[in-house]
Amino acid sequence: MGWQREVADVAGEHDERGIPYYREVRVTVPRQQGKTTLILAVACDRCLAFPRPQRVLYTAQDRNHAREKFTEHVELLEHSQLARLMRVRRSNGSERISWRTGSSIGITASGQRSGHGFTLDEAFIDEAFAQVDDRLVQGFRPAMVTRRDAQLWILSTAGTETSTFLRERVDDGRARVEAGERSGVCYFEWSAPDDAAIDDPATWAAAMPALGITIDVDTIAADFETMDGAEFGRAYLNRWAPKGVPVFALDQWLACLDPRAAIAGAIAFGVDVAPDRSTASIGAAGAGGAGAVAVELVDRRAGTDWIRARLGELAEKWRPVGVALDPASPAGSLIPELLSARLPLMFCTGRAYGQACGAIYDDVQQGRLRHRGQPALDDAVVGARKRNLGDAWAWARTPDAADPAPLIASTLARWAWSTARPLGPQVFV
Repeated sequence: MGWQREVADVAGEHDERGIPYYREVRVTVPRQQGKTTLILAVACDRCLAFPRPQRVLYTAQDRNHAREKFTEHVELLEHSQLARLMRVRRSNGSERISWRTGSSIGITASGQRSGHGFTLDEAFIDEAFAQVDDRLVQGFRPAMVTRRDAQLWILSTAGTETSTFLRERVDDGRARVEAGERSGVCYFEWSAPDDAAIDDPATWAAAMPALGITIDVDTIAADFETMDGAEFGRAYLNRWAPKGVPVFALDQWLACLDPRAAIAGAIAFGVDVAPDRSTASIGAAGAGGAGAVAVELVDRRAGTDWIRARLGELAEKWRPVGVALDPASPAGSLIPELLSARLPLMFCTGRAYGQACGAIYDDVQQGRLRHRGQPALDDAVVGARKRNLGDAWAWARTPDAADPAPLIASTLARWAWSTARPLGPQVFV
């Protein structure tokens, strides 16, 4: 497509020695515009057209997404005339496309060690909105330092308020373009202005370079009717998710309000600590009657030195089926003293934490959650924001939002209650 050719042509400009004018290329476009094909074409050109063997590396949100793209790339190549020039290794952990030229295309995880230990000629950071810091660049750049013709590509759709890595590069790229600066950075963006009508097909056409080619207007119109406006804007117009957009609509949370809400039967507790450790919260969850789930903020105080004793009191009185916390959170430092208190601790990590956040979100959306309208919990819900967690999401700890600990503690309690109930007798760790 025209936009792909434009990016490849400009990014591929070089001097008489074959040294690219741009050492870093940044591209932001809406979803499903053809980034995969662009990346593959550029990577193949690097491997087949350069005079010496090249090492190319690709990464995305995480290694699973990178592997999915690797599989997609391989399938495209195997149905092309280039298939006779390559061989493919598919074994997990060593995926690679090797070319007769001696060049290779591999994938890597999105972590601190990515790019370490070898020399690198070209790297692609795809779906860069998921990156929260510079660890990938810090890994890739030193691996390229001895290659004068090396190039780093950063590609993505617009992100959210947690996408700090991409946001900095977008702001910098826009500033370079506005200033007419000619430097080692090449910046491309297709997006709709914030004041453009989101329901206007002309806005869609201006932001989506593949519209009318590989994407049908009627399909976008149908999606517009069913998608959340902010997510439609991010996915199809490459607009950044508005800062401060709440996860819950206030009327949804208020619809779950029941001043007489009480937990019946088995109970579980959750504990969380504010990001600055100024306060800590204990939440509770259990059956709320008529198929509903009830949550409650049991306690919230300054500091953390009171938590062990308070949880001990609660455990002795209520015999909870579990006391949950996220060991990777600020509350993780409490684990040794809570273990010594012989509480029925449950650690909610990774995928389980994403599922826990999704579960309480569904409870609110479907009207099956009950709460009593406690101010600290209400504030946490109104200020709730999301952060990416692989294929799922979790509650964010943003510095400019209300303390999320009351909501997180309630989320963990709800997870512990639903997880531990079928297990029978509690197990003390």
